[in-house]
Amino acid sequence: MTAAVFREPGVVVVEGRPVPAVGPGDLLIKVRAASVCGTDLRISRHGHFKIAPGQHRVLGHEVAGEIVATGGPIEGYATGDRVAVTPNVGCGRCGMCRRGLNNMCPDYEAFGVSLDGGFAEYLLVPAFAVQRGNVFHLPAGLPFAQAALAEPFSCCLRGVQAVGVGPQDDVLVVGAGPIGAFTVMLARLAGARRILVANRSRGRLDRIAGYGADTLIEVGDRDLVAAVLAQTGGRGVDVAITAASSPQVQADAVQLLATHGRVNFFAGLGARVDVGLDTNRVHYQGLTLTGTTGSSNADYAQALDLIGRRRVDLSTLVTRTFDLADIADAFAYAASGAGMKAGITVGRDALEATSELEQAGARA
Repeated sequence: MTAAVFREPGVVVVEGRPVPAVGPGDLLIKVRAASVCGTDLRISRHGHFKIAPGQHRVLGHEVAGEIVATGGPIEGYATGDRVAVTPNVGCGRCGMCRRGLNNMCPDYEAFGVSLDGGFAEYLLVPAFAVQRGNVFHLPAGLPFAQAALAEPFSCCLRGVQAVGVGPQDDVLVVGAGPIGAFTVMLARLAGARRILVANRSRGRLDRIAGYGADTLIEVGDRDLVAAVLAQTGGRGVDVAITAASSPQVQADAVQLLATHGRVNFFAGLGARVDVGLDTNRVHYQGLTLTGTTGSSNADYAQALDLIGRRRVDLSTLVTRTFDLADIADAFAYAASGAGMKAGITVGRDALEATSELEQAGARA
């Protein structure tokens, strides 16, 4: 089979590999669609602490496909089933796992990190991941390309729910990329009174207006706090969600909140950085500061249900598709900020996904 393999920081190659052997309780999935995440880009450039030096790993964790083989009878799963896979597999024993928070497990495994991922023709889901609930059946009629987006969408769902967005809230999303777009859609679904989106450049701002944003703020060299206060009559916003990896944005988010405002630091900074937060303002204005990372299997189930019931439409989020052989071009496109999500397809599925993408573009 063909696979995109991380060999060392800066080196990802497309190579031939044997189709994984299916052991007892395992599932073998024919990958129909995948998409590129910022985490894939970071691993490709810098590696990951769970990938030892000299170890090779198939990347990709936003994936959907079809079961083509099972390691014996497995209750609830059969060949031909259309499925998607959540990436973080908890240990099943720790306090976090017992609370249903597999995304917070300190001893987790993850597809595309410690386990081979979905940038390949076939993905092997080991028995322990099946048993711990990481394989989900797709809603009827949901295209594979949209199903692959359920994972990042579920992470945004967790972030929006952490700050309790509701009908009385003015919500600011900082960052107009795919995460910003998912967050805007979810804030709109939660009934937010007004949604503002701030971004440094104009290109993605123009796109994100179509996902439910009310006010677009092109920051550029402008002061983010001053720009938001100007748009809100000096009041500030009730909720801020930082979908951009910037220490300054995190510090600013505290300054632009209204009294009893809430912020979710969604985007991490990658390395330990001291961020100067005005804790006196947190104290006297009664602010709530939260952070979320990843999503639990329960979050994913809820996200997949929303997508499957067409409560949100993700069909235009994949703005360009690439064959697996062109993974380098897909990574470059994802890093450029030229569009939204880069989709990955394998073989004949490239034609199917391209057709789907063209139909979505015609509807947009």
